[in-house]
Amino acid sequence: MQIIGAMRTDPGLVRELNEDTIAWVKPQDKAIADSRGSLALVADGMGGHAAGEVASALAADVIRRLYYDLDGPVPKVLAAAFTAANRAILEYAAEHPQCKGMGTTCTVLAFRDRKAWLGHIGDSRAYLLRGGELVQLSEDQTLVAKLVSDGTLTQEQADRSPMHNVILQALGTSRQMKPMIGANGLPLEFGDVMVLCSDGVCGLVPDAKIADIAGRLAPQEACDALIAAALAAGGHDNASLGIFSVAEAVEQKSASEPTTRRIKIPIEAAPKSDADGRPDRAANPPG
Repeated sequence: MQIIGAMRTDPGLVRELNEDTIAWVKPQDKAIADSRGSLALVADGMGGHAAGEVASALAADVIRRLYYDLDGPVPKVLAAAFTAANRAILEYAAEHPQCKGMGTTCTVLAFRDRKAWLGHIGDSRAYLLRGGELVQLSEDQTLVAKLVSDGTLTQEQADRSPMHNVILQALGTSRQMKPMIGANGLPLEFGDVMVLCSDGVCGLVPDAKIADIAGRLAPQEACDALIAAALAAGGHDNASLGIFSVAEAVEQKSASEPTTRRIKIPIEAAPKSDADGRPDRAANPPG
């Protein structure tokens, strides 16, 4: 079994700055790949004045590195990585007043042992497309989602609510955060497609269209088409996503060229990175 994936991020049509961060890590070392698997994440930063970009980049960097540095069951490792990322953002904001109030959502899929493991906080989303049916794996940690769950609002009312983007939990906003960490991995089947996206995609593109595009097209083409759909729907937010399909493994004759480009974040924004480099800001660089 192998995971074929692609990611893309776009600033959208309204905002000048892209505060999202994406990362898709596939270790080239076969021993590491076999034992630890691959990791994908979408982090949607908030805070403005570049602070959201710092928060999302910090979260991606810390979670990526700790996932491969720590030993133990995947849920335990993801929980520790989220806790460390939260602490890193809070400490950075305390040392840099201009970043006060920054935070980020973060939704992670770890592909390991023929399973997909979920780590999540905020309102970015993870979906499973299987047999033509799209199922949301993550839970929106938003005010309107809670009101719908409590029976105070209908889903239709929630979709029209001006409080639609009020997030109840995010990394860097409180020391008492409670991410959603799946206790059990989701067994993968050939033909499964996993989707990660920020609300700049799922907030503008209906689930039915996400399912149609992700089910018909190869991962890179699906990413391009869904970004185009988000822009056509207004593009009022940064739009980021990843598409990952489960296929039968084939022997690799040579390592493929990376399809990502690195980002720059302040040196003091995160502990020193290892040789793998920092998280990617875009999976489809220009040129």
